Amino acid sequence: MSSVVDVREEQRPRIGVVLTAHLVLAGAFVALVTAFLGRMLAEGVGPADMVTGQYDPKDMVPFGVSGANPFTWLYLAVGLLYLIGFVLGPALAVYTGVVLARGWRRYPPRARRLLLTATVVTVVLTVLRFTPALDTVHRWWLD
Repeated sequence: MSSVVDVREEQRPRIGVVLTAHLVLAGAFVALVTAFLGRMLAEGVGPADMVTGQYDPKDMVPFGVSGANPFTWLYLAVGLLYLIGFVLGPALAVYTGVVLARGWRRYPPRARRLLLTATVVTVVLTVLRFTPALDTVHRWWLD
């Protein structure tokens, strides 16, 4: 007696991985903007003063920048995620939109809300990157 098992399992992306990717990109964005605002408030200067070179973001790394310092690696990871978020954010938002469109009825309501919220937040953060207010943050970080 032979039984045939349906080998073609439904290929659904793992929601946790997609949501984690959104969260990591948003976290890097928020961490960088928070560092900018925190440094600006701590020094008592305005946004225009932050890009003069006197308030370098690398000076915020505890114990200095060196390969043996774990804070340096954290600084570099956040910076890299922030920079690639410029390209990866819209791509991830499109991918999540496609996942939602193709499998709207297959996902539970909570998963749909989370995916939709993550997509909207990623799109909003991507649009915010092009605002004049965040141009100063870009110049400060890339200086």
